[in-house]
Amino acid sequence: MSRRELMIQLAIVIFGAILFLPGLGGVRLFDWDEINFAESAREMLLTGDLLNVQINFESFWEKPPLFIWMQALCMKIFGVNEMAARLPNAIAGIVTLLLLFNIGKRVGGERFGLLWTILYACSFFPFFYFKSGIIDPWFNLFIFLGIYFFSRYADLEKGEKMGRNAALSAMFIGLGILTKGPVAFLIFALTFGVWLIMCKFKFTFRWRDVAVYTVVLAIVGGAWFILQIATGHYTIIKDFILYQIRLFETQDAGHGGFLLYHFVILFFGVFPASILALPVFRKGILKGEENETLAAMFRWCMISFWVVLILFTIVRTKIIHYSSFCYFPLTFLAAYSVSGMIDGRIRFRKWMGGALIAIASLFGVAVTALTLFDRFKVYLYPLVKDEYTLHSMKATSDWIGFEPVIGIALIVCTVVFCRRFRRSATASNLAILAAGSIFFIFTTMLCAVGEVEKYSQAPAIDFYIGKQGEDCYIYPMEKSYAHYFYSARQPENRCADREWLTAGDIDKPCYFVVKNDPKKVQELLDVVQDEVKLYEENGFVFYVRHPKPKVQF
Repeated sequence: MSRRELMIQLAIVIFGAILFLPGLGGVRLFDWDEINFAESAREMLLTGDLLNVQINFESFWEKPPLFIWMQALCMKIFGVNEMAARLPNAIAGIVTLLLLFNIGKRVGGERFGLLWTILYACSFFPFFYFKSGIIDPWFNLFIFLGIYFFSRYADLEKGEKMGRNAALSAMFIGLGILTKGPVAFLIFALTFGVWLIMCKFKFTFRWRDVAVYTVVLAIVGGAWFILQIATGHYTIIKDFILYQIRLFETQDAGHGGFLLYHFVILFFGVFPASILALPVFRKGILKGEENETLAAMFRWCMISFWVVLILFTIVRTKIIHYSSFCYFPLTFLAAYSVSGMIDGRIRFRKWMGGALIAIASLFGVAVTALTLFDRFKVYLYPLVKDEYTLHSMKATSDWIGFEPVIGIALIVCTVVFCRRFRRSATASNLAILAAGSIFFIFTTMLCAVGEVEKYSQAPAIDFYIGKQGEDCYIYPMEKSYAHYFYSARQPENRCADREWLTAGDIDKPCYFVVKNDPKKVQELLDVVQDEVKLYEENGFVFYVRHPKPKVQF
């Protein structure tokens, strides 16, 4: 490695650290997806049971343990808090940028590697995910690396490196399985299957490499499942498999959506890369491409993009994370497109500039309007029919005052980029767009997300924090994980028997949390005996039920 390469890699690490590390603990974890994994990690440390994933000190069979192990390790070092829960993904962000540069450099040269790295870093959702506590950044990275090393096995690296690439591919797919489940192998297998069809089954392999792949995949991806069965936890594996099937067949996990849900999510969420990638979605784009290594990578990225997008379009459960693997191939395609524009092979057309400016304006105006929300929300009250939403809107925020600059900066940078890039397609002009986008995401997350939380979950979280150390039960009337984590629930307070908590002979106070909606409050009053209203705050109402005094004889 030359001194120049070393300096670039060091700069990427520092750049990633500056982007992803600040503010990790500045906002409370969001219910459900952030809190449930963090709670499993907290309980793992509290019980000392590293093998079994738990929620409320009962088996949680929806996810394998790898990501939760990462969170538990960070909590062991830095304490049980938001920063520790999100730190694994910040590390994933730094690692991802470094890998994208090196892979991009290998297939398309240094400039291509830098373009891919920058476009990934400046796209909205990819950036946002690295500052979250959800499971998907590592999961997607493992799948991508599994496909990448298999592409080297299939297309590029022959001879003595074939076995190594097969083993690395199997290892990363196995890690993906250990992170979120067998869908990691499903995505890989479907991608490989489509690639086989497209290359008319012209695929050279060695049987010993098949054996290596199978053994490594079984050891890495299957070890935890085998241990569960060996230790008598067969029902956990059974429930896990049934849960995975249910996600495909039904609108599970509390989320449904329209057919083109993921198309819309990627189009807006991976801005600006999603717009810049559009010119390469046409037949014959690789005609005249002299770099066969780059062309091969292009094919694998295009295939994996459509495989994941179509797969989760078919799946009835619509969750924003499901299509997040597409961030990798989509930003690669954007880098290929921008590289072609710089070289003069692809034109930056007016409609692309119009789309970029329109979406930037949409986001910019939305953030600016959000900062002014308290000033005009009173005029919206008559239009809101949902009581919970109406009460939540009555929260107040504490904006610094400069926040409108965030949206204005994004719009200005996008307009300047479009005007200059159309005249002169250079990497330095692309930097204008990237800088505006990164500034927008970074400052929005630091300054706006915490204020938005005040309108959603803040009253409930504050209540749970206030109950830390109290020997009591807490029972939200709707599904939530927040009370486990933020009340620092102990095993002796884990009762979740609704009938007993609402009407039984309880042995300690039980607190009930319900959304501030007349229908939901009435539902609580219908089932909870001897309830005492404590107070209501914005979107929530809080009640307590005390144990009956014991009669002394």
